[in-house]
Amino acid sequence: MTSPWIDISVPLRNGMVRWPGDAGVSIERTQAIERGDSMNLSSVSMCLHSGTHMDAPLHFLDGAPCLDRMPLTATVGRARVIELPGAALIGRAELEPHAIRPGERVLLKTSNSRRCWSTDDFVADYVSVSPDGARHLAERGIQALGIDYLSIGAPGPEGEETHRILMTAGIWIIEGLDLSAVEPGGYELICLPLKVFDADGAPARAILRRAEAEIPGVDNSQTCE
Repeated sequence: MTSPWIDISVPLRNGMVRWPGDAGVSIERTQAIERGDSMNLSSVSMCLHSGTHMDAPLHFLDGAPCLDRMPLTATVGRARVIELPGAALIGRAELEPHAIRPGERVLLKTSNSRRCWSTDDFVADYVSVSPDGARHLAERGIQALGIDYLSIGAPGPEGEETHRILMTAGIWIIEGLDLSAVEPGGYELICLPLKVFDADGAPARAILRRAEAEIPGVDNSQTCE
């Protein structure tokens, strides 16, 4: 039976792309039936910001909430995929036409999904959100924001500013999504990070299912039927 759910997570594997300077993903089969052991058993070592993952406010704001304190409603419920195929940098001008509403969960589909996940080399010119775009989203009062590469912000100080603006506004960040098989529109989202104590980030599994048509004038962002 075909599942209505679309997996928008990137598989964790040895040799996969990583943020420059971060520890890579290392998955080792420590016991193997084919080697005469009674079971298959593996261990993993990696940066918590590998692949599809979430950032906690603690990542850029000292003393801010860690990921195990995230309210589950932040990333479970109605979400909207906004496609910005021609954008090189997502600012206020790119976001304003989409009339983003308070309480929405927004996933940004860019050219990253098509071009960045096809290589294990880090793609430095990925599409990101500018500080100006982050301020717009903070003003709109959304509760979660996702993007289809390893960081919501560009490398360097401006990208760090983007993170701080969003986190200060209470917006939870999902990074490393693969939205290549997803059309823009309304969906039901389930994205749950691993519950790692006192974590600044954690790997997550994210899935989408097409939502029923939204009712004009009604805030549909809080429901997941």
